[in-house]
Order: sequence, then structure tokens, then C-alpha cells
Amino acid sequence: MLEGGSVGESVALDGASTTESGGWSHRHILSLDHFSVQDFDTVLQTATSFQEVLSRRTKKVPALQGQLVTHLFFEPSTRTRSSFELAAKRLSADVLNFSPGTSSLTKGETILDTAKTYLAMGTNIMVIRHKQTGVPQAIAAEMDRLNTGVCVLNAGDGQHAHPSQALLDLYTLCSVVDRDRPRTDNLRGKKIAIVGDVLHSRVARSNLWSLVASGAEVHLAGPPTLVPQDFGGFLGNNRPIPIHWTLDDALVDADFVMTLRLQKERMGQFLLPSLREYHRQFGITRDRLKLCQPSVKILHPGPTNRGVELDSDIMDDPDLSLVSCQVTSGIAVRMALLYLVGSGKGLGT
Repeated sequence: MLEGGSVGESVALDGASTTESGGWSHRHILSLDHFSVQDFDTVLQTATSFQEVLSRRTKKVPALQGQLVTHLFFEPSTRTRSSFELAAKRLSADVLNFSPGTSSLTKGETILDTAKTYLAMGTNIMVIRHKQTGVPQAIAAEMDRLNTGVCVLNAGDGQHAHPSQALLDLYTLCSVVDRDRPRTDNLRGKKIAIVGDVLHSRVARSNLWSLVASGAEVHLAGPPTLVPQDFGGFLGNNRPIPIHWTLDDALVDADFVMTLRLQKERMGQFLLPSLREYHRQFGITRDRLKLCQPSVKILHPGPTNRGVELDSDIMDDPDLSLVSCQVTSGIAVRMALLYLVGSGKGLGT
């Protein structure tokens, strides 16, 4: 699968196949602001091939056999960490998991020295998550300075970016439109409402890059304290994003609604009067979904505050909710990302 071969050539590895739509030049995946439409489609095509692998009885391929993937998660995670770990194992990579609470960080070791320790153990790919913006970028820069050839994947940093989440969201959305051939063109002209705490969301920032690049019509909705007016220029003045401080305007004729976790830790900053008031104004209910297209689907990156961002029965309704599909898609998409950087195709940064 994508093993050798030229642009546009379909190449098989252990029965899995895909077609490259173009070259891959990224050694690291730190954000999506530098991704081209071709890059997004390459990820979608590669993930589609791995999704087929995951449907088999034997769900492993030897694509990264002999390589070491280290997960450096400096903050809690369930979906992202487990998904990356399973993805690496499905590619036959060896895996090391880092736990900050039992590490030498508690003795004063720096983050860069921790990364270098795992480098000395033979790590080929580092998957990094940190509550502070810029940590994955700093580690990637140090790996490049040392000319190690190590690839770095950002699994979420501060309020900056969460590229793998946005890519699995993209794959999920495109698969709803065309299950057999998900591609960016599937979203052209589709209206997607992103609702909630946009200001503090790294997921929203990454999704804006991928969805707008795909030609989707993206609208943001939330209280003014969580969706400031100047956020409409996040992608640059030539691509303004509509902002709504009332939910109904954002939902009219929407094809998809993506709700974001309301970060309860922000409540102490007096950004909201109460969770109940937030749900009254911006919570997704069945009545509000009547404003959307009849085929509307709901996404949420998790974890979900049931009864706050959306009614619990909506999340559990398979005819409306894509939440479980997002989790499932995450494995194939993260397999694709690990493969693309780990197979030696990533020549740049």
C-alpha cells in the first residue's frame, strides 16, 4: 500500500491498496494550515484503504514493522491516545507509552530531555499531546536540529491545533456523503455549523482549515464571550467565516452540526452565566434540528457533557449522531498519518 510506485499508481501491500493523488512532503504533522487540498485527499484515500484492512479478520499490515512509535501524552486523553496506540499496533509498529505522573519530569527533567531519552531508545515517530501551545513544534524543531529523521505528530497542543481530530472529522463527513470514495469534493457547498466554545478549541481551529479548504460553507455559533467577532478572520481576510451569536441562524439549512465541548474549567472566568443557560441558548435539541436539512448529522469530538452541548438522546440516536463513527474513523485516519510520515515519504516539515 503506497509502497514505492509513482504518482497516481495503485500499489498493494499485504492486499491493501490505494491510489496516490500526489506526492507527500510532510515529515511532521503539526497543524493543517499548510496542507493543500491534495494533502487532504491523500490522507482520505490512504485512510479508506486502511479502513478496508480494519474490516478484515486479520486487521494488521506490516507497514511499520520494526519502527518504534512513542506516545508522549503530557495531559489526559482517552480517544486520541487509545486510537493512536491501536493504529500503531495495526501497522505492526512497536509502541512505547509515556506517563508524566510516573516519569522523571517529577524529578525536574525537561520535556526536551524526555524526548531525547526516547530518541536514544530508537524512536522513529513521536506522537505528542500537551496543554501548552507549541510543545510538539519545539520537539520537532529539536529533532530536526539534531538531524534525527524522527517524525512528530501533534495530538493536540494548547489552544493551537488538533490535526488528527480534524482529519478524522473530515473523513467521517466525506464518508457520509460517499462511503466508497470519501474526498474533499464531497463537502463542496455543504453547510457545516460549528457550535460552542470556539475560542478555546484547538479542534475548531484545525477543522476550519480542513473544512474551508474542502469548499464547505462553515458557520460558527456561540456566545460572544466564546466566539468573538474577530475570530471570523481566523483564516485570513480573503476567507471570512460567518459568526452567529444566536443558534437558529447558524442551523438554518445546515447539512452537519459539529458541537464542541463546553470547557467547564472556563466557568470560573465568568464567560457564561450557567450551564443551564448555555443549553437553553446553544444546546442542540430535536426541535432546533428542524431548522436544518432533513438529513442533518451531528458530530462531537468528545468528551461530551450530556445535556449541555446536546441532548443525551440525540447523541445516542444512530440516525442523527456520528460520534461513534468519529471514534471508528479515528483509527483508520491515524493509521494513515503514521504510515504517511513513517514510510519515508515525508521529505519536508
